Amino acid sequence: MSTPSPRTVRGAVLERCGDPGPFARTRPITVGELELAGPGPDEVVVRIEAAGLCHSDLSVVDGHRVRPTPMLLGHEAAGRVVEVGSAVTEVAVGQRVVMAFLPRCGECAACRTEGKMPCVPGSAANGAGTLLSGEIRLTRDGRPVHHHLGVSGFATHATVDRRSVTPVDDDVPPEIAAVLGCAVLTGGGAVLNVARPTEGTRVAVVGLGGVGMAALLTAVSLGAHVIGVDAVPAKLDTARELGATEAFPPEQALEEGIRADLVVEAAGHPRAFETAVALTAPGGTTVTVGLPGPDARSSISPLVLTAEARTIVGSYLGSAVPQRDIPVYAQLWREGRLPVEKLISSRIRLEEINEAMDRLADGSELRQVIVFDEEEGA
Repeated sequence: MSTPSPRTVRGAVLERCGDPGPFARTRPITVGELELAGPGPDEVVVRIEAAGLCHSDLSVVDGHRVRPTPMLLGHEAAGRVVEVGSAVTEVAVGQRVVMAFLPRCGECAACRTEGKMPCVPGSAANGAGTLLSGEIRLTRDGRPVHHHLGVSGFATHATVDRRSVTPVDDDVPPEIAAVLGCAVLTGGGAVLNVARPTEGTRVAVVGLGGVGMAALLTAVSLGAHVIGVDAVPAKLDTARELGATEAFPPEQALEEGIRADLVVEAAGHPRAFETAVALTAPGGTTVTVGLPGPDARSSISPLVLTAEARTIVGSYLGSAVPQRDIPVYAQLWREGRLPVEKLISSRIRLEEINEAMDRLADGSELRQVIVFDEEEGA
């Protein structure tokens, strides 16, 4: 069987990890043309319509999570399938799909935990900068360019494993679909899959970036009493607008003795984790979804955990199974119960990527979304 011819695409490539900011000056990311190979038997090619910027992208740029470079960034994206491999039956050409950053092989022991544990082969492929097959489909001037978390969505097209995509109906706009793939899966999953609060449960969210706000929105949709916690005053205002009953900076929340039955930590910082544990009520649960640097350490009291019967739970990607969970969030959005569009703070062009990383780093944006014109991805 002949191999599909490669296509020329435009994408944002991280040349090296760990450059100091501002990135608008150091410019570690370059935008240019690459060659994208066609799909293997279990892969699809997607024309990207929208891609969101996440702290997991920033953590690679700033060197907190070192990945092989050069690497085409982006892991929160949505688009239309334009080509499918010979073994693909789950999706068809023309369908809109949401891309998720952890493919699940469906066969390893971790995949049998219903989302609790990340897929072992999927995690290994993500760390190596390959697709689940172990292959790299991106090249530039004849040299390989690594994939970011199996997606590489900051480009006009992406070749991905079929298990990295979930179809959604056409009534879900691409910008909404993109944000479902990471922010909502991660933040919403910490609420729906791990904690499962009921109406009236006191839920606090520490760290009100895109993931934290998605957790907040999901808790509000369930009728919980929601408390937002963040050091940025503008984010506290946004939390109230999104339905939080209360909102505090961390110091005030601690000083006033605020307590919640469920506390979601979404900042990815050791101090935020300590704050989340301190805000958890006796008998309550702390769910941490943030990704701090590998050397980060926190200090907590084991006695408090024992004496107050507390629980601390780690949740990677919101303990999600994308093919199971994304349709649930899409339906909540469709019903008006999960206004995901309120998470999108600005729409940008691909060429603005370095400046956008600076805005992400300084906390001035909630969710920036790269929007691709249809002609650009033709």
